[in-house]
Order: sequence, then structure tokens, then C-alpha cells
Amino acid sequence: METLNSIVGEISSWVWGLPTIILLLGTHIFLTIRLRFPQRHILKAIKLSFSKDKDAEGEVSQFGALATALAATIGTGNIVGVGTAIALGGPGAVFWCWLTGVLGMSTKYAEGLLAVKYRVNSEGRMLGGPMYAIENGLANTHRGIARWFWKLMAVAFAFFTAIATFGIGSTVQANAISTMSQQTMGVSPVVIGGIVTILAAAVIMGGVKSIARCCQTLVPLMAGIYILGCITILIMNSHYLWPAVKLIVHSAFNPAAAGAGFLGTTIMMTARYGIARGLFSNESGMGSAPIIAASAQTKNPVRQALVSSSGTFWDTVVICAITGITIVSSILAYPDINVSDGGELTKMAFSKIPYVGTPLLVFGSLTFAFSTILGWCIYGERGMEYIASKLIRRFKRARGQEPTAAYMEHRLRAVNNTYRVLFLITVYLGAVISLDLVWNMADIFNALMAIPNLLCLLFLSGVIVKETRKYLWKDNQDD
Repeated sequence: METLNSIVGEISSWVWGLPTIILLLGTHIFLTIRLRFPQRHILKAIKLSFSKDKDAEGEVSQFGALATALAATIGTGNIVGVGTAIALGGPGAVFWCWLTGVLGMSTKYAEGLLAVKYRVNSEGRMLGGPMYAIENGLANTHRGIARWFWKLMAVAFAFFTAIATFGIGSTVQANAISTMSQQTMGVSPVVIGGIVTILAAAVIMGGVKSIARCCQTLVPLMAGIYILGCITILIMNSHYLWPAVKLIVHSAFNPAAAGAGFLGTTIMMTARYGIARGLFSNESGMGSAPIIAASAQTKNPVRQALVSSSGTFWDTVVICAITGITIVSSILAYPDINVSDGGELTKMAFSKIPYVGTPLLVFGSLTFAFSTILGWCIYGERGMEYIASKLIRRFKRARGQEPTAAYMEHRLRAVNNTYRVLFLITVYLGAVISLDLVWNMADIFNALMAIPNLLCLLFLSGVIVKETRKYLWKDNQDD
């Protein structure tokens, strides 16, 4: 097993090497500049998040789509992930994680825009995401080798999404819930696994509308309570607040001099862990959030694009940054703690709040992980549905038959129900088995999803600019 862990770790390091980091950050920077810094519209984006386009096409409200996307992104990456990044890459990893979020707002904007522009209406259900943007925006506009390349990229994204769901979306989160429950409340993983699976099934089997309704209630509650706990710790560590910020910025470019018990590392390692955890947390550039953004009731693509960009703001620019500063200030305040165990760093910080610290963290960890399970089920289901629809049509046409809409609806409903059952099985398994490989495996599949999505964004950047000019730069968002 140690050999396998080592191999997977090497693969993860290779996948998250310099080319991927350049592609990710390069796309963030390129879109930020070409779209004239859409981050400056964050207040407008937040306002739109709470508005309703009742007469527009879509399955869920704009806030419902945002809440579901946030449910998927606000998870263990915000708690354990940030601590792991600090342990492996030093305090400077917080800076790179935060910077990935700030710049990633433009990429999330672009993803949301393409998701709505290229979505399709399938029997009243709005289907979209990178696979549809790649197919309808690139594959269908090219001929020859280029056409087949983009078709392959669309299928590859859908496939990696469906597979990644069983890691980042189910087993990782369920394992985090069972581990936390066993350590703090002494509940057996077998019991907690059953409870989580039953609760998830009650929501998931109702489809996207059921998940969105649940997330609209759960996300504001869990995020608010967690942020309140972090602010309490920062007030307690007020003397170390500014030194923590300076250490984070300084060690981002000079990690070997971090001090405070941190192991010496390199700028590349610091950036790699910070960027990887930033992407794991906010998913900007990964292409997952646009899948639910495509279901939003919105008048035009830019309105939902702005709403989508606010998700990265809340997840990384706010929550991950607060978590990082909370952990680093606590390390400075209590220099005798072990900084090599990323999973324990956040627990240590919250344990310093008398009486309610640990319960607050337990509540945050459990709800963050559970909400991620709900959100990611949609992503995996839509990815599998995309692949299944291609296979079903190819099979029928090979037999000289053209599948009817009713036939496709019946078959795809069966595919979705089967996928949900398999997903729930992995939720239970994740709660009861050891998952030593999960973090590296999650990083690998995150990158494999991101690459075709980022290529799509770059090649369709002209379309993104055109839509932005029409609706945002000319202030026509209400059209």
C-alpha cells in the first residue's frame, strides 16, 4: 500500500506540475485582463444572487444554483484542505490559495456564461456545462481532425467528472464525516455511514430541485456559523493577526524562511499546494459548477455568470482566507503545536475557544462535507448522462433506428437512478473504509477535469467577450 501511495503521489505531483499551474493561472490572468477585471462587479453579482428571473427558462432560481454550487465547493477543502496546504507548503500556501480565488472569479464568470449560452433543453430539464460548451461551441463549428478532437474533449470531461464524483464528491466527504464523528462523539463509522447515506438518499433521489431546496437552507447556516467561529479565534489571537498576514505574504515568495516550526520548502511546492487546494476548494477552472449554473432561471448568460463568480468570492476569497489566517495566527500564538499534521491544525485552532470551539468545528465539518455530497451528485450524474446519451443514440442508430424523445427520456432516467444508487453506495463505503489515497487521487482528477475545460474557455474567449460586451459593459443585464 505504501508503494501505491508513493506512485499516486508521484502522479499527482506530475499532473500538478508547472504546465498545469501555468495553464490554470494563465487562464485566470488572461480572462481577468480580457474581461476587464470582472471581479470589480462583485457587489452587483451578490445583489443578483438574491434576485429572481421568474419568467426565464431554468429549473432552479439563481440563488438555488449558487447555493448548490457553494454546497459542492464549501467542504473539507475549506477546513482540512487549507490545513493540509499549510502543513505541506508552509504558510505561503494560503497566499497562493487566496490569489487563485481572486483571479479565479473571472474564470468562474466565464464558465457560468458558457454554461447558460450553450445549455440545451431536454424535456424541460436544462442541461449544460463544459461538455455541452465544448460540443456546441467548438466541435460543431469545426471540421476534420479539430472536430473529433473537441468531441473527444467533451466526452473526456464528462467521463472525468463522473469518476471524480466518487472521490471528491462522496468517499472523501463521507470519510471526513465518519472520522470526525468517531473522534469527537465516539459514533461507529458503520452507524454514521448508514445515517449519512439515508439522509443523502432522502435528498438526492428527489433530483436537482430537491437538492437545490436543501442547499438554499443549509449553506447560509453552515457558512455563517463557521465564519463566526473563525472570527472568534481571530479576536482571541488579535496580537498575532498582523504578524500572521505578513508571514503568509512573505513566505509565499520566500518559504524557506517561514520559521515558526515549518519545514523548509520551495516556492514551487508552496504554490503547488496552495493552488491545488484553492482549486479543490473553489473549483474555478475545474468546470464542475457550470453544470448546475446551466439549470438556473436567468434572462441572459451574463446574469448567471456574475452570480457564479460570487461563489468563488465567498468560498475562497472569504472562507479559505479566514481559515488560513486563523490557522497561521494560532500557530504563532501556540508555537509548541505540531504543524506537520494538516488535518489537526484547524482542530487545534478551534479547540482554543472555551466550551463551544470543538462543537462548532464538528458542526461545520459535518455540514460542509454533507452539502458537498449533495452538490457533487448532480455533477457526476450529468456527466454520466451525457456519456450515456451518446452511447444510446449510437447503439440505436447502428441498428438503423432513430431513438424517440420518449425512449431517450426513459433510458436516461434509468441511467440517472442507477448512478444515484452507485453514488450512495460509495458514500457508505467512504464512511467505513480507510482512504489513504483520497487527497492525491482527488488532486489528479481535479486536474484532468480542468484541462479540457480550460482549453474550452481559452478557445471560446471571443464568445465570452462578445456576450460580456452586449450585456455587462453596455449595462444591459436586464435584457
